[in-house]
Amino acid sequence: MDLETFAPGSGRLEPRAALRSDAPALDLGGLWRFRLSPVADAPDDFARPGFDDSAWDELRVPAHWPLHGHGAPAYTNVSYPFPVDPPHVPDENPTGDYRRAFDLPDGWRGGRLRFDGVDSFARVWLNGHELGFSTGSRLPVEFDAGPWLRPGRNVLAVRVHQWSAASYLEDQDMWWLPGIFRDVTLTRSAADVFVHAAHDGRLSFEAAEGLLSIPELGVRDLAPGVEITVEAEPWTAETPRLYEAVLTTPHETARLRVGFRTVSVEDGVLLANGRPLLLKGVNRHEFHPDHGRAVPYETMREDVLLMKRHNVNAVRTSHYPPHPAFLDLCDELGLWVVDECDLETHGFGQVGWRGNPTDDPRWADALLDRMRRMVERDKNHPSVIMWSLGNEAGVGRNLAVMAGWTRERDPSRPLHYEGDWSCAHTDVYSRMYATHAEVEAIGRGEEDPLDDPALDARRRAMPFLQCEYAHAMGNGPGGLAEYQELFERFPRLAGGFVWEWIDHGLTDPRHEYAYGGDYGESVHDGNFVIDGLVFPDRTPSPGLLDLKKVFEPVRFEFGEGVVRVVNRHDFRDLAHLAFEAVVEDDGLEGARFPLAVPPSGGEVQLPALPPPPDGAGERWLTVRATLTGDQPWAAAGHELAWSQTRLPSPALPAAAGAGVRPQTSGGRLRLGGGEFDPRTGRLLRLFGLDVEGPRLDLYRAPTDNDRYGGLDRKWRQLGLHRLTHRVAGIETGDGITVRTRVAPAATDLGMRVTWTWTATSGSLNLSVDVEPEGEWPAPIPRLGLHLLLPGELGHVTWFGRGPGEAYPDTGMAARVGRWHAAIDDLQTPYVRPQENGHRADVRWAEFGGTGPGGFRVHGDPMFGLTARRWSTAELTAARHRPDLVPGDHVHLHLDLAHQGIGTATCGPGALPRYDLRPARATLRLRFTPA
Repeated sequence: MDLETFAPGSGRLEPRAALRSDAPALDLGGLWRFRLSPVADAPDDFARPGFDDSAWDELRVPAHWPLHGHGAPAYTNVSYPFPVDPPHVPDENPTGDYRRAFDLPDGWRGGRLRFDGVDSFARVWLNGHELGFSTGSRLPVEFDAGPWLRPGRNVLAVRVHQWSAASYLEDQDMWWLPGIFRDVTLTRSAADVFVHAAHDGRLSFEAAEGLLSIPELGVRDLAPGVEITVEAEPWTAETPRLYEAVLTTPHETARLRVGFRTVSVEDGVLLANGRPLLLKGVNRHEFHPDHGRAVPYETMREDVLLMKRHNVNAVRTSHYPPHPAFLDLCDELGLWVVDECDLETHGFGQVGWRGNPTDDPRWADALLDRMRRMVERDKNHPSVIMWSLGNEAGVGRNLAVMAGWTRERDPSRPLHYEGDWSCAHTDVYSRMYATHAEVEAIGRGEEDPLDDPALDARRRAMPFLQCEYAHAMGNGPGGLAEYQELFERFPRLAGGFVWEWIDHGLTDPRHEYAYGGDYGESVHDGNFVIDGLVFPDRTPSPGLLDLKKVFEPVRFEFGEGVVRVVNRHDFRDLAHLAFEAVVEDDGLEGARFPLAVPPSGGEVQLPALPPPPDGAGERWLTVRATLTGDQPWAAAGHELAWSQTRLPSPALPAAAGAGVRPQTSGGRLRLGGGEFDPRTGRLLRLFGLDVEGPRLDLYRAPTDNDRYGGLDRKWRQLGLHRLTHRVAGIETGDGITVRTRVAPAATDLGMRVTWTWTATSGSLNLSVDVEPEGEWPAPIPRLGLHLLLPGELGHVTWFGRGPGEAYPDTGMAARVGRWHAAIDDLQTPYVRPQENGHRADVRWAEFGGTGPGGFRVHGDPMFGLTARRWSTAELTAARHRPDLVPGDHVHLHLDLAHQGIGTATCGPGALPRYDLRPARATLRLRFTPA
């Protein structure tokens, strides 16, 4: 049957560009009649115009039927959810039948039925006549409707099968979601055009008929194949200058926007308009938590605006061409685009790539068809600077077929494909998740050689990009700044694309957001689909805020009385930016003044600063770059870049007051506002508040990187989540000294801990000395203290880095200042709960609540702060946000150090310098009343 054919379709018209035309068109979206069958061979009498569909359900088009009560979504990353037996598919094949009646306007003649996206196999009938079938879910297809249209009422019938032979070509890391999920249109437009516009003003076009005009440039009635040169501003992602063009044919007028730009490779460097190009990119699946891949236009625009506001300049359309409106937005607002073909056969890797369609000549037409339809649709977009043959589809002869046709059709754009490291069919060397060390070696041209000397020499002459790096799953990714430093240091490195833009959490009343396994799938990949820089509702995660900081187009370097402003834009100067400096003493603003920065940047003298007020603490200078005027993607005042430096300030006097000796009263030891258990030395009350602890804490709720990278398995094998605490001795004198040994069961490893409590007038001081015993086989997750506080302490003010979370290799977006938050607002709402909310480099923090009680804790010099209303064990056990139920206490963590985050969900773990190896350490704290 056709479902198991290698052919990509039948009855289809030649692919063409997506254009705006004045030709009549009918939008056939809206409510359709719909019936779901569990198998593929349901009767097809529904295609008859007179068929009675009154008992059917209604389903909106575009949409995915599993998101509207018909079946259920399923998520896999690599595995096919059916046997790998190409081209065969299961008999259990959900099949959706669609019917839509529409009235043809008077005088209508001819036309095409256009489907912009149907997953995965569509057979189409018009008024009972079968027009043909098509595959290639994320690609448009057109059928000639003219001979079968009738005056008045017409009936369009479509049968969509979830599984077909084409499903073997669409094994992308995403939800399996069948249905007509993009627009359906009846159009009388047949125009096609391919405009060639170089950055030096050279202009020509290809078309079967018609004349081209660009009124703004004085171009009138240019004929096909004729090249002229005009005075045009080049298009770049930083300056996305577009010109309205008009193609006039005897039958219609089609419009498109033209951008003049040139992409090339010279001496191993990727160039745009003759200048080196550094891609600061993200991978973007199409996704909406309510609509799946049927993404509304407003959401597409929101995505592009968010990217621009966070200094992203490039998108890879992983792993298929997006809705054409998204590319229109990239043209308009300015993003470089790697447009990727709808091809991935990842699951064949699990069977040793046996039978992989990429190397099977029977699939050649299908693969070439997908490439042709993408290139022809998107060929006029200036934002598209590279074609990608697909993703994770192995190697094989069909790549040569795709590459050969594409080079002939469009030699102006380089070709990309990561799956073949020999780069035999590409123009750039692309990798996924290469370590920092390997990226540096490639930047130096010192990568491991290929066996074939000719291919090796060819590859060494190519630019290098990471089409995926820094897996943004859960808390993280770590290592962003170190990757960016390499990209900027070596000209061969063209940058890369962080994986990925958005968490694919589907709205679900039980879990808030669902991921793999939540719909009862027998084969799934859990929360691996929750791996984005924005949460499902498109709230930026800490990872996106860090990425904005790392991608900043302006850098600041501080010297004695000066700041050097470095322009990191590729194409524009700094004239569109305003610069200011802010001086803060102990987190409170003391002065603010503008900086006069030349458009080219350079060294700027700082004015004389006012003296700090008496008793002020640290003095910090913050320099900011903001937009002077409104841009299409952000309002005036939007901050693009910032940096801080600490300024000299008088040292604060040490805490004064004579030492206080502990007293025994009411069966407790009392010292400096603290009450202790005389048997265990445990703190029980602090300035009138009931507390428990502190205890040494070595464990954290695993991050996704900890879990997938294997560190958490090592930690649990060591027993770090179930420590025991033994008091070895208590001494009193000038203070209280408690010696404990902290260790897990079933091992001789442990930590010797000495707790030294002292007091001066109005303060309680703690020094914690930790000494590891034994040979620890792995880094530990944290080194700090856990203290249980009353639940009424609901808010905290701190001086340190903020306002958001920061870990050793994350938190570039956190700046030193004075911050305030409710305890509940300190939590980062990761879809899969995990370690989060750590505030770094805290000098002091003050806790208060509804009552008069409260306290301040000071670091000597600093500590890490985490506070939440559930325990580490409860956080570890939770699978979704609603699993976390606030308790009656606040769990306060005062940490000396944390293990780095890394990106080991997919990629390298934390760099060695961010490993927390057990070693002798001391944490010093001072507690005072609020």
